[in-house]
Parts: sequence; structure tokens; C-alpha cells
Amino acid sequence: MGTVEQSIVIDDLAEPRLTDIQRQAVDFMASRPVRLDVGQMFDEAAAVAGHADVGDPTLRERVAAHAAAVDADEGLTNLGRYTVRQRIVRLLRNRMSLTDLLKRYPEIESIPIEKPFIVVGMPRSGTTHLVNLIAADSRRRALPYWESQEPMPVPGEGPGASGIDPRYLRSQAEHDAMLMMTPHVAAMHDRFPEAIEEEVEILDLDFASYVLEWHARVPDWRDYYLSLDQTVHYGYLKKVLQALTFLRGPRAWVLKSPQHCGQLGPLMATFPDATVAFTHRDPAAVVQSAITMLAYGDRLRRHRVEPEWLAEYWTDHVHRLLSACVRDRELVPAERSIDINFRDLNGHEIPLLEELYARGGVELTAPARGAFQQYLDSNPRGKHGRVRYDLQRHFGVTADDVRRRFDFYFDRFDVQPEN
Repeated sequence: MGTVEQSIVIDDLAEPRLTDIQRQAVDFMASRPVRLDVGQMFDEAAAVAGHADVGDPTLRERVAAHAAAVDADEGLTNLGRYTVRQRIVRLLRNRMSLTDLLKRYPEIESIPIEKPFIVVGMPRSGTTHLVNLIAADSRRRALPYWESQEPMPVPGEGPGASGIDPRYLRSQAEHDAMLMMTPHVAAMHDRFPEAIEEEVEILDLDFASYVLEWHARVPDWRDYYLSLDQTVHYGYLKKVLQALTFLRGPRAWVLKSPQHCGQLGPLMATFPDATVAFTHRDPAAVVQSAITMLAYGDRLRRHRVEPEWLAEYWTDHVHRLLSACVRDRELVPAERSIDINFRDLNGHEIPLLEELYARGGVELTAPARGAFQQYLDSNPRGKHGRVRYDLQRHFGVTADDVRRRFDFYFDRFDVQPEN
């Protein structure tokens, strides 16, 4: 007998009613000022890393722009600011540890990153499902969430009596806390330690990615990072992948990020032999799903949710990404790419994988097929429940309002409006 899918209704999205534990967390931080002092954050990271070399004298400028954009966001709670500050310190520590590793083992930068599979598509368009599915093939190297958050081991730290990497244990504790504080996130984007994560998380070690937009309202940061020469920063991403390959073994990578939609030129310049799977979905459904997830998290991050702001900003964000994707799609050779409709990632995955592997010149073996089917059987859509979305009620816009800006996208790809 199949399980009955749970329907999740969040009826306080715009005006959240905090639970006791949520209120305690927000109140605990309310009287504790959080300063994003760049020098202090560098010093804290260096105290853990054992040195302060980040390998690039221009990095401090980008960190300062990062921090300034957060300081300009007056709507963040101290809990939200603390979360961002801890992330900056963690990124800097990992950056310092990577710099030291590259000094000690310069051969790392000669490790080839050959013929990766790269999943490119909007947030909430099936990219997470597809990359986790491909990663079920044991011949593929992917980036689990625990490793994305701490790609470099802490100096002097190793597995204890359990034999488990302490970075994994910290990730598990973070996941447990997340489920306690915001339990419905699991139904939207469950970031458990083994879940395959976006490599843009490690691109962020170079402080040049869009990740901060998910943590704060930072249009200044968006404009800043989009002005950078992303070919340079994607080159740094490759360097991190080389280091991770050195640390945990040589296998062909499977990667994914929505940010790549806007950076197909740098992506292909960095990984010229990649095979790319583009996922496509009704932009109204993408925006609805993304801003619902953001609004749900904002009950802790922000003093006010301001759903209309989310709808306007993220419709523009998706428009920017899809405009660039349509403009630059031909930069990815047709013979090494496929386009996948979101509706086909619900029962038709195996034929799509057959086509992807054929385009990449990779044999789809019987063990790989078995692993794919096992993953699909173990991870049905709605495994953690299905959120009931209401774009007009919560955000004051209709799906048709959103779609009007995306005729160019519907015209270019085989995408149908969703109910």
C-alpha cells in the first residue's frame, strides 16, 4: 500500500506566528549586536586556520562589499545577521585552509576536471532532484551538503572514536536544528548532510556568487557581483574542485546551480568538455516556489516578511537569469546538451538519463541503472509532504501577472504554464 502524501498549508506566511522555540531564538539574539567588521572576521577565521593567507589580495575588497550590502539591509533580525556573519567567517577559514593546501601540494592545480555533467536550471525547476539522481551513479563525484559547507578540514581536526568526519557531524546537528526551527523546509528543499548541493556554495569561497541573495536583501551585492569578470571566479571554482578531487578521490563530477543560467560563457570557458542538462519550468511556478520558501525562512531572518518585495525582486531575478540563458544557450554545443521539461522529472527520468549519458559519451551501465531506480523508488516526489502554494493570497500577484514578463522564454523552450 502506498503512503498518503501530506498536504502542508502554511497559513501565516505573511504574518508569521512564531512557535515558542522560534521566539526564544529571535529574542535571545535581539539584545546581542552583530558587527560585520571585516578585519575582525578575517582574524577569527585565521585563528582557526592557523594563518591568514587567502591567496588573493583583492579578496578583502569583495568581502567588504559583501558585508556592506548586508549592513544596508535594515530588515534583518540579529539572528539573521548572526547567521550571515558566521557564514562569512566559515568561508574565510575554508579559503585560508585551501590556500595552505595548495601551497603544500601545488600539483593539485594540474588535476584534470574532465567531462563533468552539469545541471543548469532555475531554482525549484527540478535541478536538485536531477543532480541527486545522477549522483546515485557511483562513478560520479558530487558535492554533498556537509562538504559544501566545510570543503576543507579544520587544521588538526580529525574523526573521533566514531570514525565520522566532524564536518559531517556539525552538518547533521545543523540539519536537526533546522528541522526543529523551520520544519516545513524539508518539504521545499531538504538540505540533509548527504544531499547533493550546489557548487556555487564553494564558488562563494571567492566571494563572487549569488548565494548571499538567499540570506539577505542585497541588491547592491547583486549589482556588484554581476559586474565582476566571472571567468576568473569560475576558474577559482575549478581550483576548489581540483582540491576536493585530491582529498577524496578522482571521479568525473556532476555539478549544478541556477546561477550558471546567467554565466554560460564563463561556465563553458572553464569546463569546455562538459555535458549540460538544462531544466525548464513555468517561471510563475519557479517564482511561487522560491519566494514561498524564502518567506517561510524570513520569519526568523527578518523583522517583517514583506511578501510583495519578495515577489517583485525574485521575478526580476528569474527574469535576469532566463534572459541570459536564452541569449547564451547556443554557447553550449547541441551535441553535448539536452533540454528537460520539469513535468518529465516525475516518472520519465530514465529515458532522459539515457539521452544525457549518450550525449556525454558515457556508458549507462546496469549497476548505474539499478542505482537510479533505487533512488527514484526511495525518493518519491512529496516524500516530506507537498506544500500548497497560493501566489495571489500570500504575495498579491497572480501567475499570469508573472508570466507576462516571460513570453521570450515560453517561445524559446517547450514549457507549458502550470495550474
